[in-house]
Amino acid sequence: MWGFIIAIISGAIMSVQGVFNTGVTKQTSIWVCASFVQFTALIVCLGAWASTGRKGSFLELFKIDNKYMLLGGVMGALITYTVIKSVDVLGPARANMFIIIAQMLVAYIIELMGLFGTEKVEFEWHKLIGIVVIIIGIITFKWK
Repeated sequence: MWGFIIAIISGAIMSVQGVFNTGVTKQTSIWVCASFVQFTALIVCLGAWASTGRKGSFLELFKIDNKYMLLGGVMGALITYTVIKSVDVLGPARANMFIIIAQMLVAYIIELMGLFGTEKVEFEWHKLIGIVVIIIGIITFKWK
């Protein structure tokens, strides 16, 4: 149950963050905004790490088996940029609907193929039907 609650909070925060970042971008620039977002995220993460007992060491990063997994920060910067642009062009609701579809499709493909160290799962029609239902929902939402 706790996982569902955290996921819902995450989605809500992402939606609000996209609107906030788009507003900041309109008054500065996309790269100033994205830099500020990443910098403040660094400060919050370092503060959380320091206040929770400093479990783990930054030196452990050099021991990561699959070095490509260290690209999370690069992806975070790209996510910030693409969310800002999509919210600016499409609006918050439409942008988030397309973002969610892309997340679901890519996540399901990752599971189906067992990519990046995830457990491979068998194809299930009901999961694909769920994604199709969401796509139909977007078409309905966008339809005037």
